[in-house]
Amino acid sequence: MRVLPARRIASSALCATLLLGIAGPAAGAAGRDSARGRTHAAAPVPGADALLAQVQSLANISGVLAPVTDLLNAALKADGGQLPAADATKLAQAVKDAIAKATATLPAVPAAPSVPTLPSTPALPAVPSLKNTDERGDTEERGDVEGRARAEERGNAGQQDDKAPRAKGSRAAANLAGDALAALQKAVDTLVKAVTSGDATQVVPAATAVVTGLVNLVVAIVLGGGLPAPNLPGLPALPSLPSASLPSLPAT
Repeated sequence: MRVLPARRIASSALCATLLLGIAGPAAGAAGRDSARGRTHAAAPVPGADALLAQVQSLANISGVLAPVTDLLNAALKADGGQLPAADATKLAQAVKDAIAKATATLPAVPAAPSVPTLPSTPALPAVPSLKNTDERGDTEERGDVEGRARAEERGNAGQQDDKAPRAKGSRAAANLAGDALAALQKAVDTLVKAVTSGDATQVVPAATAVVTGLVNLVVAIVLGGGLPAPNLPGLPALPSLPSASLPSLPAT
Protein backbone atom coordinates (compact mmCIF):
# COMPACT_ATOMS: atom_id res chain seq x y z
CA MET A 1 0.00 0.00 0.00
CA ARG A 2 1.39 3.39 -1.04
CA VAL A 3 1.95 5.85 1.83
CA LEU A 4 0.61 9.37 1.27
CA PRO A 5 3.13 12.13 1.60
CA ALA A 6 2.97 14.15 4.79
CA ARG A 7 2.38 17.35 2.82
CA ARG A 8 -0.74 15.91 1.17
CA ILE A 9 -2.11 14.71 4.51
CA ALA A 10 -1.54 18.12 6.06
CA SER A 11 -3.27 19.86 3.13
CA SER A 12 -6.31 17.58 3.45
CA ALA A 13 -6.54 18.25 7.19
CA LEU A 14 -6.30 22.00 6.63
CA CYS A 15 -9.12 21.94 4.03
CA ALA A 16 -11.36 19.95 6.36
CA THR A 17 -10.71 22.41 9.18
CA LEU A 18 -11.56 25.39 6.97
CA LEU A 19 -14.79 23.75 5.80
CA LEU A 20 -15.89 23.00 9.34
CA GLY A 21 -15.07 26.54 10.39
CA ILE A 22 -17.27 27.98 7.66
CA ALA A 23 -20.20 25.53 7.83
CA GLY A 24 -20.43 25.36 11.62
CA PRO A 25 -21.52 28.98 12.31
CA ALA A 26 -23.83 28.93 9.27
CA ALA A 27 -25.58 25.80 10.49
CA GLY A 28 -25.91 27.24 13.99
CA ALA A 29 -27.38 30.47 12.62
CA ALA A 30 -29.87 28.50 10.52
CA GLY A 31 -30.89 26.49 13.58
CA ARG A 32 -31.42 29.67 15.61
CA ASP A 33 -33.48 31.23 12.82
CA SER A 34 -35.62 28.12 12.59
CA ALA A 35 -36.19 28.12 16.35
CA ARG A 36 -37.14 31.80 16.27
CA GLY A 37 -39.55 31.08 13.44
CA ARG A 38 -41.21 28.28 15.37
CA THR A 39 -41.52 30.46 18.48
CA HIS A 40 -43.07 33.32 16.50
CA ALA A 41 -45.53 31.05 14.69
CA ALA A 42 -46.87 29.74 18.02
CA ALA A 43 -48.53 33.09 18.79
CA PRO A 44 -52.07 33.16 17.24
CA VAL A 45 -53.16 36.12 15.19
CA PRO A 46 -55.71 38.54 16.67
CA GLY A 47 -59.26 37.30 16.26
CA ALA A 48 -58.17 33.68 15.80
CA ASP A 49 -60.25 32.40 18.73
CA ALA A 50 -63.56 33.28 17.09
CA LEU A 51 -62.52 31.71 13.80
CA LEU A 52 -61.26 28.59 15.56
CA ALA A 53 -64.68 28.17 17.17
CA GLN A 54 -66.27 28.36 13.72
CA VAL A 55 -63.76 25.85 12.36
CA GLN A 56 -64.63 23.50 15.22
CA SER A 57 -68.33 23.79 14.37
CA LEU A 58 -67.60 22.77 10.79
CA ALA A 59 -65.33 19.97 12.01
CA ASN A 60 -68.23 18.64 14.08
CA ILE A 61 -70.28 18.33 10.90
CA SER A 62 -67.58 16.48 8.97
CA GLY A 63 -66.64 14.30 11.92
CA VAL A 64 -70.20 13.01 12.26
CA LEU A 65 -71.09 13.04 8.57
CA ALA A 66 -68.51 10.45 7.46
CA PRO A 67 -69.37 7.57 9.83
CA VAL A 68 -73.13 8.13 9.50
CA THR A 69 -72.99 8.07 5.70
CA ASP A 70 -70.81 4.94 5.89
CA LEU A 71 -73.58 3.25 7.87
CA LEU A 72 -76.25 4.48 5.46
CA ASN A 73 -74.33 3.30 2.39
CA ALA A 74 -73.74 -0.12 3.89
CA ALA A 75 -77.39 -0.52 4.92
CA LEU A 76 -78.92 0.66 1.66
CA LYS A 77 -76.55 -1.40 -0.53
CA ALA A 78 -76.80 -4.61 1.50
CA ASP A 79 -78.80 -7.56 0.25
CA GLY A 80 -82.30 -7.08 1.62
CA GLY A 81 -81.04 -4.20 3.73
CA GLN A 82 -79.53 -6.63 6.22
CA LEU A 83 -75.98 -6.52 7.61
CA PRO A 84 -74.04 -9.06 9.67
CA ALA A 85 -74.28 -8.22 13.34
CA ALA A 86 -70.52 -7.68 13.62
CA ASP A 87 -70.50 -5.19 10.72
CA ALA A 88 -73.52 -3.32 12.05
CA THR A 89 -71.96 -3.09 15.51
CA LYS A 90 -68.68 -1.76 14.10
CA LEU A 91 -70.41 0.90 12.00
CA ALA A 92 -72.68 1.89 14.87
CA GLN A 93 -69.75 2.25 17.27
CA ALA A 94 -67.96 4.59 14.85
CA VAL A 95 -71.07 6.78 14.75
CA LYS A 96 -71.41 6.71 18.53
CA ASP A 97 -67.78 7.76 19.03
CA ALA A 98 -68.12 10.61 16.52
CA ILE A 99 -71.31 11.92 18.15
CA ALA A 100 -69.73 11.73 21.61
CA LYS A 101 -66.69 13.66 20.38
CA ALA A 102 -68.83 16.33 18.74
CA THR A 103 -71.00 16.63 21.85
CA ALA A 104 -67.93 17.13 24.05
CA THR A 105 -66.81 20.14 21.97
CA LEU A 106 -70.15 21.96 22.20
CA PRO A 107 -70.23 25.07 24.41
CA ALA A 108 -71.85 24.67 27.80
CA VAL A 109 -75.55 25.48 27.88
CA PRO A 110 -76.30 28.40 30.21
CA ALA A 111 -78.49 27.58 33.15
CA ALA A 112 -82.06 28.78 32.97
CA PRO A 113 -82.50 32.01 34.92
CA SER A 114 -84.70 31.69 37.95
CA VAL A 115 -87.98 33.57 37.71
CA PRO A 116 -88.61 35.57 40.88
CA THR A 117 -91.83 34.87 42.66
CA LEU A 118 -94.06 37.91 42.74
CA PRO A 119 -95.77 38.75 45.99
CA SER A 120 -99.33 37.55 46.22
CA THR A 121 -102.15 40.03 46.27
CA PRO A 122 -103.22 40.73 49.86
CA ALA A 123 -106.63 39.66 50.94
CA LEU A 124 -109.32 42.24 50.55
CA PRO A 125 -110.64 43.84 53.71
CA ALA A 126 -114.21 43.26 54.53
CA VAL A 127 -116.45 46.07 53.39
CA PRO A 128 -118.34 47.34 56.41
CA SER A 129 -122.05 47.58 56.07
CA LEU A 130 -123.31 51.10 56.54
CA LYS A 131 -126.67 51.93 57.89
CA ASN A 132 -129.05 53.76 55.66
CA THR A 133 -126.99 52.74 52.60
CA ASP A 134 -128.66 51.44 49.52
CA GLU A 135 -128.03 47.66 49.37
CA ARG A 136 -127.55 47.71 45.61
CA GLY A 137 -124.92 50.45 45.75
CA ASP A 138 -122.99 48.57 48.45
CA THR A 139 -122.97 45.41 46.34
CA GLU A 140 -121.72 47.27 43.25
CA GLU A 141 -118.89 48.91 45.23
CA ARG A 142 -117.78 45.58 46.66
CA GLY A 143 -117.90 44.02 43.19
CA ASP A 144 -115.69 46.78 41.78
CA VAL A 145 -113.04 46.20 44.47
CA GLU A 146 -113.04 42.46 43.94
CA GLY A 147 -112.84 42.89 40.16
CA ARG A 148 -109.78 45.10 40.44
CA ALA A 149 -108.10 42.56 42.72
CA ARG A 150 -108.74 39.72 40.29
CA ALA A 151 -107.32 41.82 37.45
CA GLU A 152 -104.14 42.45 39.47
CA GLU A 153 -103.76 38.71 40.14
CA ARG A 154 -104.11 37.92 36.44
CA GLY A 155 -101.53 40.57 35.60
CA ASN A 156 -99.01 39.17 38.09
CA ALA A 157 -99.50 35.66 36.72
CA GLY A 158 -99.05 36.94 33.18
CA GLN A 159 -95.77 38.62 34.12
CA GLN A 160 -94.40 35.38 35.57
CA ASP A 161 -95.51 33.37 32.55
CA ASP A 162 -93.90 35.96 30.26
CA LYS A 163 -90.43 35.32 31.72
CA ALA A 164 -90.58 31.56 31.27
CA PRO A 165 -90.83 31.52 27.43
CA ARG A 166 -87.91 33.94 27.16
CA ALA A 167 -85.61 31.74 29.24
CA LYS A 168 -86.78 28.63 27.43
CA GLY A 169 -86.16 30.20 24.02
CA SER A 170 -82.63 31.22 24.95
CA ARG A 171 -81.73 27.73 26.17
CA ALA A 172 -83.28 26.11 23.10
CA ALA A 173 -81.12 28.24 20.78
CA ALA A 174 -77.95 27.48 22.75
CA ASN A 175 -78.53 23.73 22.95
CA LEU A 176 -79.91 23.18 19.44
CA ALA A 177 -76.85 21.32 18.18
CA GLY A 178 -76.84 19.10 21.26
CA ASP A 179 -80.48 18.22 20.71
CA ALA A 180 -79.75 17.42 17.07
CA LEU A 181 -76.87 15.11 18.02
CA ALA A 182 -78.99 13.28 20.58
CA ALA A 183 -81.84 12.83 18.09
CA LEU A 184 -79.40 11.59 15.45
CA GLN A 185 -78.03 8.98 17.84
CA LYS A 186 -81.55 7.66 18.49
CA ALA A 187 -82.23 7.47 14.75
CA VAL A 188 -78.97 5.57 14.21
CA ASP A 189 -79.87 3.10 16.96
CA THR A 190 -83.18 2.46 15.22
CA LEU A 191 -81.43 1.91 11.89
CA VAL A 192 -78.98 -0.57 13.41
CA LYS A 193 -81.90 -2.57 14.80
CA ALA A 194 -83.59 -2.49 11.38
CA VAL A 195 -80.55 -3.77 9.47
CA THR A 196 -80.21 -6.73 11.84
CA SER A 197 -83.92 -7.49 12.29
CA GLY A 198 -84.41 -9.62 9.19
CA ASP A 199 -87.27 -7.35 8.10
CA ALA A 200 -86.35 -5.36 4.98
CA THR A 201 -89.41 -3.11 5.28
CA GLN A 202 -87.93 -1.40 8.36
CA VAL A 203 -84.74 -0.25 6.66
CA VAL A 204 -85.92 2.57 4.39
CA PRO A 205 -88.01 4.38 7.06
CA ALA A 206 -85.15 4.08 9.56
CA ALA A 207 -82.59 5.29 7.00
CA THR A 208 -84.84 8.22 6.09
CA ALA A 209 -84.97 9.23 9.75
CA VAL A 210 -81.16 9.16 9.91
CA VAL A 211 -80.85 11.35 6.80
CA THR A 212 -83.33 13.78 8.34
CA GLY A 213 -81.29 13.76 11.55
CA LEU A 214 -78.16 14.64 9.59
CA VAL A 215 -79.95 17.55 7.92
CA ASN A 216 -81.16 18.74 11.33
CA LEU A 217 -77.61 18.65 12.66
CA VAL A 218 -76.16 20.57 9.71
CA VAL A 219 -78.84 23.26 9.88
CA ALA A 220 -78.56 23.54 13.68
CA ILE A 221 -74.80 24.11 13.44
CA VAL A 222 -75.05 26.48 10.48
CA LEU A 223 -77.69 28.61 12.19
CA GLY A 224 -76.58 28.31 15.80
CA GLY A 225 -72.83 27.75 15.52
CA GLY A 226 -71.84 31.39 15.12
CA LEU A 227 -70.80 30.89 11.51
CA PRO A 228 -70.61 33.83 9.09
CA ALA A 229 -73.61 34.41 6.84
CA PRO A 230 -73.18 33.03 3.32
CA ASN A 231 -72.53 35.63 0.63
CA LEU A 232 -72.84 33.61 -2.58
CA PRO A 233 -75.09 35.52 -5.00
CA GLY A 234 -78.39 33.75 -5.51
CA LEU A 235 -78.58 32.12 -2.09
CA PRO A 236 -81.62 33.06 0.01
CA ALA A 237 -81.13 34.72 3.36
CA LEU A 238 -80.88 32.26 6.22
CA PRO A 239 -83.53 32.42 8.94
CA SER A 240 -82.46 33.34 12.45
CA LEU A 241 -82.95 31.21 15.53
CA PRO A 242 -85.35 32.38 18.24
CA SER A 243 -83.61 34.57 20.79
CA ALA A 244 -84.32 35.68 24.30
CA SER A 245 -86.20 38.77 23.10
CA LEU A 246 -89.52 37.07 22.52
CA PRO A 247 -92.73 39.12 22.36
CA SER A 248 -94.55 39.60 25.63
CA LEU A 249 -97.67 37.63 26.24
CA PRO A 250 -100.81 39.73 26.63
CA ALA A 251 -102.31 39.71 30.11
CA THR A 252 -105.73 38.14 30.24
